[in-house]
Amino acid sequence: MKAKKILFALLAAVAGPALQAQTLEKMTWFNEPQAWNIQDNALTMSVTPKSDYWRISHYGFTVDDAPFYYATYGGEFEAKVKVSGDYRTRFDQAGLMLRVDHENYIKAGIEYVDGKYNLSVVVTHHTSDWSVITLDRPVEHVWIKAVRRLDAVEIFYSFDDRNYTMMRNAWLQDNTPVRVGLMAACPDGDGFVARFEHFSVKHLPDLRRTEWLKKNAE
Repeated sequence: MKAKKILFALLAAVAGPALQAQTLEKMTWFNEPQAWNIQDNALTMSVTPKSDYWRISHYGFTVDDAPFYYATYGGEFEAKVKVSGDYRTRFDQAGLMLRVDHENYIKAGIEYVDGKYNLSVVVTHHTSDWSVITLDRPVEHVWIKAVRRLDAVEIFYSFDDRNYTMMRNAWLQDNTPVRVGLMAACPDGDGFVARFEHFSVKHLPDLRRTEWLKKNAE
């Protein structure tokens, strides 16, 4: 039995990094832009002009046509990415997206509005809402992190990948596969360049199963 445990630990140590690594080349496009490039595990895209994600509320229209580069994950996880962009026109935006389907998604990142940089989150369940934190100065980049636990997603931001501040807690159906990835949109302008670095998705042990195991430990 002891030998089996040692063998399992060695296999886990070898397999662990491979299981956690993100390979951008193996992800999938939804609304692929005309120009994009992957180099040094970073994605750069020319964001499609006049594109966005929004449903109904306030503006009275629905759009679902902006670039989104994703992989599908089940269960609970932590996703994060470093985002930067050549923002120029009102509503230029880039960040993380978690998407169940066209009526249920969360997008979070930087949005450029009226000459200011805003930390922005849009939560959509049939209709969209929008929350913003206006920054007092332009920033070169921002880290966005999303933590999915049970039926909730916590959204955090950071400027150094060390100190994170929560900006939103939103409902998202649990026990449902989610497309997780990199989104950028340009509703008003003629496009801009967005860059995504260090994208990662870390598996988190299922909370319900963990509690069950504790209660039923030998």
